Amino acid sequence: MTRGPIVRAPAFHLRRVTVHGSGRDEILGSAYSDHDLVVVLEGAGVAEPEGILNDPQWAEWRDGPAREFSAA
Repeated sequence: MTRGPIVRAPAFHLRRVTVHGSGRDEILGSAYSDHDLVVVLEGAGVAEPEGILNDPQWAEWRDGPAREFSAA
């Protein structure tokens, strides 16, 4: 299975946002909602972040359903 470069894993009511590239993960921040996630990705220079949230080639949701920010 290939891995999307943007990875989100829930912890309590937030998801840590990381980018995977060059064999390592870089933490960009945390998101409590889709809006927070878009803001974090825009701050990292991702163009059109809303369009990639459901694209498995770009985004990998860990330990919970996609776009869910409640406790796992």
